[in-house]
Amino acid sequence: MSSDFYTFSILPYAAIIIKICRAYTNTQEDFEDYYQEVCLQIWRSNTSFREQAEWSTWVYRISLNVCLTLLKKKRNKDQHFASDYLPAEVIEDSHVFANEDLNQLYDAIRQLSEVDRAVILLYLEEKSYQEIATIIGTNPNNIGVRIKRIKERLKKLLDGKID
Repeated sequence: MSSDFYTFSILPYAAIIIKICRAYTNTQEDFEDYYQEVCLQIWRSNTSFREQAEWSTWVYRISLNVCLTLLKKKRNKDQHFASDYLPAEVIEDSHVFANEDLNQLYDAIRQLSEVDRAVILLYLEEKSYQEIATIIGTNPNNIGVRIKRIKERLKKLLDGKID
């Protein structure tokens, strides 16, 4: 991967990738593995970007697909990826693991279904219902109802009413 591609096509969207990878991992090691795999897949698939959506939508979709795929593989087999290097920008942003309130939120989000995790992350990024539907591949008509239910579930999880 060229440094120019990383600098201009991935780094501006690192926060998106970090949030998605964080929601689907429990450890710093897994997070780093997922982040690297997402970056690699963005680089590998950039030639198939057809500009029918925004680049950020493409990054979201690849990030979600990679995380969901890795999560399924991990469930089926204890798989580890080599992770000897992460760019300094990602390491600096990884301080989120030290914030206890944020850790509690991510713990609650990880208790949601895989699709609900994606929906709430996109909602928290202030994506429109149409954008959320496009990214996760569903109908925009049910996104509002789904978000309302997810919020209620997260509130119960954070208030300690659900395990």
